[in-house]
Amino acid sequence: MQSAFFALALFVGCLIHAYPLPAQTPAGHVRRDTLTLFDTVRHRPIPVALYVPVAASSGPRKLAILSHGYGGTNKAYSFIAHNLVAHGYVVASIQHELPTDEPMPTTGKPYDVRMPNWQRGVQNIRFVVRELKRRETQLDVGQLLLVGHSNGGDMSALYARQFPDDVVNLITLDNRRMPLPRTRRPRVLSLRSSDQPADEGVLPTPTEQQTLGIRIVALPDTRHNDMWDGATESQKAEMNRYISAFLAP
Repeated sequence: MQSAFFALALFVGCLIHAYPLPAQTPAGHVRRDTLTLFDTVRHRPIPVALYVPVAASSGPRKLAILSHGYGGTNKAYSFIAHNLVAHGYVVASIQHELPTDEPMPTTGKPYDVRMPNWQRGVQNIRFVVRELKRRETQLDVGQLLLVGHSNGGDMSALYARQFPDDVVNLITLDNRRMPLPRTRRPRVLSLRSSDQPADEGVLPTPTEQQTLGIRIVALPDTRHNDMWDGATESQKAEMNRYISAFLAP
């Protein structure tokens, strides 16, 4: 299986980097391959940073899709990607916005004016999941994990609402516009910043949280714009602790 993942590096634009794994997995390193998939139906390139373990896997690995915040990049959340690899995932971090895209509107009701951006993100995620599965049949997409920050969390929440049977776990970092699913599946964890509140109706009520097992965690020492690789080591460690606890068997 591992050799098949390495074959993905033959795509145009591939770059290779190695990073130490988090402390909980001392067995090796993470390999990052960058590749560009192409959706012929939408005539759209989709850059992907693919994080895989250097060490060979003894069986299928689960897939996690990581979606950046608006204006961000798909390589800006490596601290989360490394942690997810440590939990048995192959991580595909998608570059959702391209230089040729129209800017997202800054006026109007955010839910309405941002919906086309989110829908495009849903299409990107769906294409990447299908394409990676087609190229690597051993990849387990039946335990799909979606992770997204801010606008990337909004599009991940929309995907989970539209395709609930396809998503097992949803983790958002301070998504503020798209309401989180009110379901037991997918399981939901949302980490909340200290400075930017969500719009009304985005977060489940305390009763919904308790009834459905939804986890909403406030991070009093972390701002919205801290939730990326530019965070302090203590902030990154705290976010990863909550993610690890959520994903623990």
